[in-house]
Amino acid sequence: MIEWIGFAAAALTTLSFLPQLVKTGMTRSAGDLSLTMLIAFGAGVALWLVYGVALQARPLVLANAISLLLTLGQLALTLRYR
Repeated sequence: MIEWIGFAAAALTTLSFLPQLVKTGMTRSAGDLSLTMLIAFGAGVALWLVYGVALQARPLVLANAISLLLTLGQLALTLRYR
């Protein structure tokens, strides 16, 4: 049961980043996004991913691997549309 709570939390927090990524792609505008925040967030997600791998915690690994990909995508779009 606890692992399912972890998967639910992971899904919600990971997918919450998706609307911003889609909006940036559609509007081709990223001027309001902080580059420093994206870099700090990406570094934090990468560390959470390493932590999850070390603990063999599947919800942490899955959520942070996806979050890292979404963050890198957002970072690429932000740099492109600035």
